[in-house]
Amino acid sequence: MVKETDQIAEITEPFPPHWKRDTVIFLSSQAVSLFGSSLVQYAIMWYITLTTNSGIMLTLSTLFGFMPQLIISVFAGVWADRYDRKKLIILSDLGIATSTFILAIIFLTGYRGIEALFIVSFIRSIGAGIQTPAVSAMLPQIVPKDKLMKVNGINSSVQSIMMLLSPALSALLLTYSDLPAIFFIDVVTAVSAIVLLMILKVPTHKQALSKDKEDYLSDLKNGIRYASGNGFIASLILAQLILSFLVAPVAMLTPLLVARSYGEEYWRLTLNEISFFGGTIIGGFLIVIWQGFKNKVRTFSLTLTVLGLLTLFMGLTNQFFLYIAAMTLIGLCMPYFNTPIVTLLQENVPEDKLGRVFSLISASNMMMPLGMLLYGPLAEAVSIESILAVTGALMIIQSLFIYRNKRLLNYHDQDFD
Repeated sequence: MVKETDQIAEITEPFPPHWKRDTVIFLSSQAVSLFGSSLVQYAIMWYITLTTNSGIMLTLSTLFGFMPQLIISVFAGVWADRYDRKKLIILSDLGIATSTFILAIIFLTGYRGIEALFIVSFIRSIGAGIQTPAVSAMLPQIVPKDKLMKVNGINSSVQSIMMLLSPALSALLLTYSDLPAIFFIDVVTAVSAIVLLMILKVPTHKQALSKDKEDYLSDLKNGIRYASGNGFIASLILAQLILSFLVAPVAMLTPLLVARSYGEEYWRLTLNEISFFGGTIIGGFLIVIWQGFKNKVRTFSLTLTVLGLLTLFMGLTNQFFLYIAAMTLIGLCMPYFNTPIVTLLQENVPEDKLGRVFSLISASNMMMPLGMLLYGPLAEAVSIESILAVTGALMIIQSLFIYRNKRLLNYHDQDFD
């Protein structure tokens, strides 16, 4: 029997030569899982959009799909630091697959109530909230620090490919089949992801092996105290919080914008999603070639300026293909915003605190569904184009403040221990 001290020693040794193989298995499992989840996400979103044509119903769908994830992720960060992260991911996938299977059976009986979609979205969101911090914190256990930026870039492109394929397939299935078919596909992809993870051999991180653990609330408070007490992490969370609020119309209202302003055809809705994720695929591969400025904060702050300009343009144009071009460029820019932030945390935050820090970063995205409480009803009174124009201008203003934030720019001087 392997002793606990021997197990701890294993994870402190240099990365094994087969880390690339392990990385491929891990990223493949997440890509497969994301593909199935995306099919369900788009199917539910488009079903609600085209059957109700209501900003309020789209807002409710967003709240049920995102709020539980963002709330539970704060607490799930402690679990990601205290327990085996691989097991947490597997259990989350299993719970999501089970709820989706039950929903498929309900729909096959002929019941098509919107409330059933809301309930299952709620359950799936809880599973995603438990899974997300564990996934982000687990990658540094597999990948050497000096390779994280490139691997995160590749992961961004792989996930974008899955997201690119899923809206087209979702629209195709909705046209020639029905919602239950998409739900069953998600069950199959979730099971496949679980099998891949079970093959993966990852040493349990030190804190999970330790028998000397603080009580749960103390762990949670210590994580919050650590993040709020570090000037860089606190400023980064604040920047994420503001951006999440401002980007909500781009993320959530553009399908409704397309349906109202350009037409309700599935090909337009599909092109709206494909253009964004096609851009992120290109951006993810570009970041492998050119990783941005040496100072990663300058990279994502400049990207924010460009995102603001493109969002503003989307609100001003009335030409569908110019709108699509701007959406494509927004997708291309996103890896240059997200990847530097994720990599900075993975490179600098101690392993035993990664789960809690990533849970707080995830929780900062709570402003997106909260923003929809404003933007959804507002979309019933004013044009979505005007909302995009205003939020785009505010993104540009936010980027100017980041340029002047010394705590963010001088992160090399921060003490992360």
